[in-house]
Amino acid sequence: MAFGKNPRMDNRRSSSSSYCSTVTLVVFVALCLVGVWMMTSSAVVPIDMSPSEDRPEQKEQITETNSRPFEDSSGDVTDTTNGDSDAPTDETDKKGFQTQNPDEEVREETNPNPIKENQETKSEPESENSEEKKDEGGETNGDTNGDAKDAETTNTEQQQEQSEEEKKNTESEGGVQEEKKEGQIEEKVEEKNTEDNSGESKNEVFPDGAQSEILKETTMQNGSFSTQSAESKKEKEVQAASSGGQTNNNVYNWKLCNVIAGPDYIPCLDNVAAIKKLHSTKHYEHRERHCPEEGPTCLVPLPEGYRRRIDWPKSRDKIWYFNVPHVKLAEVKGHQNWVKVTGEYLTFPGGGTQFKHGALHYIDFIQDSVPDISWGKRSRVILDVGCGVASLGGYLFERDVLTMSFAPKDEHEAQVQFALERGIPAVSAVMGTKRLPFPGRVFDVVHCARCRVPWHIEGGTLLLELNRLLRPGGYFVWSATPVYQKLPEDVGIWEAMKALTKSMCWDLVTIKRDAVNQVGAAIFKKPMSNECYEKRKQNEPPLCQSSDDANAAWNVPLQACMHKLPMGASERGSRWPEQWPERLDKAPYWLNSSQVGVYGKAAPQDFMEDYEHWKHVVSKSYLNGMGINWSTVRNVMDMRAVYGGFAAALKDLKVWVMNVVSVDAPDTLPIIYERGLFGIYHDWCESFNTYPRTYDLLHADHLFSKLSKRCKLTSVMAEVDRILRPEGKLIVRDKVATITELENMARSLQWEVRMTYSKDNEGLLCVQKSMWRPKELESSSIA
Repeated sequence: MAFGKNPRMDNRRSSSSSYCSTVTLVVFVALCLVGVWMMTSSAVVPIDMSPSEDRPEQKEQITETNSRPFEDSSGDVTDTTNGDSDAPTDETDKKGFQTQNPDEEVREETNPNPIKENQETKSEPESENSEEKKDEGGETNGDTNGDAKDAETTNTEQQQEQSEEEKKNTESEGGVQEEKKEGQIEEKVEEKNTEDNSGESKNEVFPDGAQSEILKETTMQNGSFSTQSAESKKEKEVQAASSGGQTNNNVYNWKLCNVIAGPDYIPCLDNVAAIKKLHSTKHYEHRERHCPEEGPTCLVPLPEGYRRRIDWPKSRDKIWYFNVPHVKLAEVKGHQNWVKVTGEYLTFPGGGTQFKHGALHYIDFIQDSVPDISWGKRSRVILDVGCGVASLGGYLFERDVLTMSFAPKDEHEAQVQFALERGIPAVSAVMGTKRLPFPGRVFDVVHCARCRVPWHIEGGTLLLELNRLLRPGGYFVWSATPVYQKLPEDVGIWEAMKALTKSMCWDLVTIKRDAVNQVGAAIFKKPMSNECYEKRKQNEPPLCQSSDDANAAWNVPLQACMHKLPMGASERGSRWPEQWPERLDKAPYWLNSSQVGVYGKAAPQDFMEDYEHWKHVVSKSYLNGMGINWSTVRNVMDMRAVYGGFAAALKDLKVWVMNVVSVDAPDTLPIIYERGLFGIYHDWCESFNTYPRTYDLLHADHLFSKLSKRCKLTSVMAEVDRILRPEGKLIVRDKVATITELENMARSLQWEVRMTYSKDNEGLLCVQKSMWRPKELESSSIA
């Protein structure tokens, strides 16, 4: 039986088919939208601020100019410093170490937030977005044959959720951008960061948390509460940083120094106005420091024809003439093989007044005369008085000996500048009316070869200064004409020296004649005990008062007296240090656990953790992570050395490090010498006693923020520019506000900003000096 068409049924079928098609289309569109949302939202995940050990896979989010990742173990910085709360104070001076400036006002800073940020922010569980994806996936995979109204409702809800999530993501992205801004890194490094098999970068901006905890210096604690003073101070710093970030480079109006010294200007030694006011120059007062009331903010010009220096070790034998265009020494001392002009070079045959036929023979002659000197083992750190062009120190490197050479800025034109250009450590200084800026009892050997110092006059005041510096049991090598010539003047000086050294209880170990150089040397030894002092019939020279500190050396007048020797088993100087290189790695025997170190722990532990910290930073970041070609680096300065850990970490490189201990910092310089390194006291609100363009790399760890309390950072930066060579590097670790200010200054100086990094108020900056000099000259002469 045939059935005819039923219009109602056909209409129902048509309606049903259309309804299903609509539902299918709606569901398909919903699925597409959800898929698109899942793809876009997966790019944004919550920022995990937990310590790196909790999330080894996640990398620090950073920005960079060349799009190469410069990775870091997240959380390192929060252990290094916690904003203003961990700012070092002078409280440590009371606990363990004195300063060179005991009159400096003690500044106590509070810790408004003693809890570390990386302890407050725990690692979050799996991404919230992934949980939301699961839920939404369940919704979209429901029954697609349900009511069209339900499907439309589901689709609407999903669209609303998607809109809300997109809004959240937009806000989250804004937060990420803000964090990127705080953790910004600008890098122009050619080398790629190598990664190990686990995927973690081997190059780190900051050390890991456990290592970096050592950077926190002890402070006064106020529990969990801050003070109004600290809060107000922090707010001012934040405001200053904010305005500093918008500073235009034109704010810094750099000009060339208008000085007589020109390209060789040393502000504290070339202060003509102050020198003219001196009442006497009998004791070389005009060669001593006379600093301007305010540090200069001008820039020293380059010599015409200046070019990048010759690398070590070739620089020991020759330098570019136009870098140090002085020929007077070549004319006066050329026959003694000090220096010669050879075409476009100044060449150094390795000779000196007392060793015309080469320094190496002379060095061996000294050890053959007294085998106990044992270069590079027992004798590691020596002082060369009146060093000339420092060829002795240059060749003692071959015997593993570190030489602090010094000479005045006098008629022997640019002798110290020659030394530094050659890559040999030296400073400009004179034995005049004040103590030299070194601690007492730190040099293993003191050497003088025709150094033109009248040791025997005025009660032996100058020789007694050497006695202060010489380690008990150390040697004084005196190679001068009174030792081997028989002229009446020489004989008289020799007799006076014999009497003086005997009264000082120095033992005349030997007098030897060098047949090759036709000179002689007398070698004396300082006693190890007070027995001889107590047996003297006359108290001449007198013993110093017990209140006189042998380590006090910053602007302290010379005294014609001797300090008694330490006798307690735990006192510094009571016994000789361990031989090199063992002495580098071990805490000095005289550091004990009852002493509080700079970072608040027992001194021996403080020392070792500081060493481990800097070994980690140098190996993981400085050597490989900054694009520095260390083969071009020779002269290095640590502008704020503590225990010398940074210098010790560079021991395997062909560099030397001048460790500077600020006069208002804990006096740790004796520790630096004890481990076979050297350094000097200095106040960075004044100029350093070195010629312009003499260092390849300057390192400053939390120095500039401290200096900003006492002097203008523009004058400190001008001093950095003065002593740093063109193409030289400056590495600064400091507070973010200070880093921002220094970066602005560096840009205004036309320096290349190689890298900036900041996190949790801790920053790192690496900049490279350029050849740029301003064209405008200061309107009035400084000196």
